[in-house]
Amino acid sequence: MPGTDEIELLHGGDPIDVFDRWFVEARASEPNDANAMALATASTEAWPSVRMVLLKGHGPDGFVFYTNAHSRKGREIAANPQAALLFHWKSLRRQVRIEGPLEQVDEATADAYFASRSRDSQLGAVASDQSAPLDGRATFVTRYEAAEARFAGGPVTRPPHWTGFRLVPSAIEFWIDRLHRLHERHRFEKSGAGWTSTLLYP
Repeated sequence: MPGTDEIELLHGGDPIDVFDRWFVEARASEPNDANAMALATASTEAWPSVRMVLLKGHGPDGFVFYTNAHSRKGREIAANPQAALLFHWKSLRRQVRIEGPLEQVDEATADAYFASRSRDSQLGAVASDQSAPLDGRATFVTRYEAAEARFAGGPVTRPPHWTGFRLVPSAIEFWIDRLHRLHERHRFEKSGAGWTSTLLYP
């Protein structure tokens, strides 16, 4: 558990550097998927939805994940390109909340990541109309087998609607669990080329 000087260490720092350090610790301590994050989007009518996705890249320019742009989240991103992320690392008793606009990664970046996936995952992306109604599991299996036959002996081509998005952070909040729910919260907000920071009541 972080020491009582943790917030002092956060204060005035670069939140991306803090995230990097926490992420390294999470990868060493979480039993599964330290890169799992909740992604919240909303429709233009302000109907929210949230689901778990995997962080596949991050840095000062933002936090990257991949999906089918025809899925519900893809459609919501197209209509309302604002989102929020949440990492919850139970082993460390820490959370990180990130908010900001979304931008699509370039095709070369999407191609490179798609090529790094397992072949089964690539074929699944080709076969799936993510979020669309499915009349039965057999239909999906048949589509998967058709994709397998189509690309037999060669590389699987990335579907043009399967792509990546980068959340460009405008705010990052770090949460540290404390006894008796006397938690610590530290919020950073983008200000020009830098960040401003403040403590929040738990």
